[in-house]
Amino acid sequence: MLMMMLRWTLNRDVKHQHHVRWRRTSQKFNVKSSREAADMAAGVALFVAVNLVCLSAGGNLVSGERSFSIDYKNNCFLKDGKPFRYISGSIHYSRIPPYYWKDRLLKMYMTGLNAIQVYVPWNFHEAVEGVNNFTGAQDLERFLHLANQTGLLVILRPGPYICAEWEMGGLPAWLLQKPNIILRSADTDYVQAVSNWLAVLLPKMKPWLYSNGGNIISVQVENEYGSYFACDYNYLRHLRTLFRFFLGEDTVMFTTDGNTDKEMKCGTLEGLYATVDFGTDTDITKAFRRQRRFEPRGPLVNSEFYTGWLDHWGDRHAVVDAQKVSRVLQKMLVMGANVNMYMFEGGTNFGYWNGADHDTRFRSVVTSYDYDAPLSEAGDPTEKLSAIRDVIKQFRDIPSGPMPPATPKFAYGFVTLKKVGNVSGLLDTLSPSGPVTSLHPLTFEEMKQYYGYVLYRTTLPRDLSEPTPLISPLNGVHDRAYVSVNGVFRGLLERDTVLVMNVTGQQGDTMDILVENMGRVNFGSKINDHKGLVSNLFLGKDVLTDWKIYSLDIDGAIAGGWPHSGRRTSFPVPHRDPSVGPVFYMGTLQPNGLARDTFLKLTEWTKGQVWINGMNLGRYWQARGPQQTLYVPGPLLSTALPNNITVLELEGAPAHRRVLFVDRPQFNVKKSK
Repeated sequence: MLMMMLRWTLNRDVKHQHHVRWRRTSQKFNVKSSREAADMAAGVALFVAVNLVCLSAGGNLVSGERSFSIDYKNNCFLKDGKPFRYISGSIHYSRIPPYYWKDRLLKMYMTGLNAIQVYVPWNFHEAVEGVNNFTGAQDLERFLHLANQTGLLVILRPGPYICAEWEMGGLPAWLLQKPNIILRSADTDYVQAVSNWLAVLLPKMKPWLYSNGGNIISVQVENEYGSYFACDYNYLRHLRTLFRFFLGEDTVMFTTDGNTDKEMKCGTLEGLYATVDFGTDTDITKAFRRQRRFEPRGPLVNSEFYTGWLDHWGDRHAVVDAQKVSRVLQKMLVMGANVNMYMFEGGTNFGYWNGADHDTRFRSVVTSYDYDAPLSEAGDPTEKLSAIRDVIKQFRDIPSGPMPPATPKFAYGFVTLKKVGNVSGLLDTLSPSGPVTSLHPLTFEEMKQYYGYVLYRTTLPRDLSEPTPLISPLNGVHDRAYVSVNGVFRGLLERDTVLVMNVTGQQGDTMDILVENMGRVNFGSKINDHKGLVSNLFLGKDVLTDWKIYSLDIDGAIAGGWPHSGRRTSFPVPHRDPSVGPVFYMGTLQPNGLARDTFLKLTEWTKGQVWINGMNLGRYWQARGPQQTLYVPGPLLSTALPNNITVLELEGAPAHRRVLFVDRPQFNVKKSK
């Protein structure tokens, strides 16, 4: 009788608290329409029903040991035996310079988050087969330690496939050396590679599990597998076995899939907790009902609530309204759901790490992964962050004190660059191992040059006094090719869009085709995305043969000090057009004692790549947009020494050859080109 009275009192008090919270919340968010009121009332009813049970159950569960589990009976997570709900945000350590990890994590904590969600890109750690790197920017355990110090739990998403608009969805390109491999399936070659990788990664993660004293509370198996054509349950079962073997039977493991029956059906598996993802334009009640069809009991979870969206070259810059984000977040929290916001900070696709999509045509993701997220690409708090923080305050106590400010920015002004030479004349420096000869062109993967640029050289088989079409009949240029004859730039071929161009010349003239990998497809059925010349090219009716193929180690040369020190040879460029085609430029920035974040703008430059002090900042493409500036982290700059700038302009530099450092990013709508 006493226990019944205590439970009745607890339930009465909790009902009163939720009634008060509902009344205050509806006033705060100015609920006006009857539809909105009805939706929120339904959400509150579910919230009360779920959380009454969770809170009642929590009163009977006391444990001195660290534990994290799912209470299926009471529809909630349990942390140390007590009901728990996470409010989380996605952050990618691979897209943020290590010296800013702590800053970003602290801002997330001060927003009121109690967890973060973290992808592990396999190719970021094993870019070369069998060579694993967990140091410096790849020091995942240091990142987990900083999160733990900050007071943030971790939802780990180790893949092996992650999507994330990351190069090949995180899968290493060396997998494609097996030409018939079926990725994300029970294919023998793929499963063996995955098993080898997870045998390295997961033992490193086991000490970081919450039950072992760390901060990882749950682990995702694969990622949005229901979106993939294979629907191979044997593959998922193999992954489940591996994860259980390395991490233990008690670890909370889950799947995440899009808000459709097909995706949930192919992406879920018994023994892995099924969660759903969706954005601001979704009926959240229907979405969680769908989760319930596949996971009848347990906590409601939106593993990816989209705060913004990505950009492709040629798109308009994606923007999602801050008030819309906060309003939908508030509705989910009223329902008692666990929410992870994707992204909370996006960061930057430095180097060659951007992915691409291929639905109707190939579209490359831009260098910035700003994502219109609550924290900007440079880690600055935004209006969206403030709106989200105001929502979270309604549901949990948030840390007291001010939000850490934006990092200082500085506009360093103009720097004039000078020409180093065109790519064709620098092969001794850029490809010290020399060419590989082949009757037919070889792909990047066959050359074991997975990222960046490869130069293909052949000779014209006959005199071409009239313009003659150079044709990629099977769409065999992946992804963009810059064509020169005897060092004179003649034009380009581009995957899916420009399959023919004209050339002239004499028999025996040298034709160079510099091919750029613009990022492998990261989503869908076309992730087996080989790069380079993946089929023969035709010159008129002739098949071009007898190739010399140069793997270009541009990053290695620049890391070694080139072109600012050492010998610089240049293939002669005709005086009439000295700044057209793939040409390197160099200059130095004098920081005047300041090393602050800045943004590099290349006004009237066309398309290319930029390095500062050896770091590859990524691609620019002013002519296509929307991104108009590249983020330059302040700690990259030296206050005492000149800062070396290297630019590879692929099509055409302006006559002024100036670049401009400004104190804020610029995203514009796409231009006409």
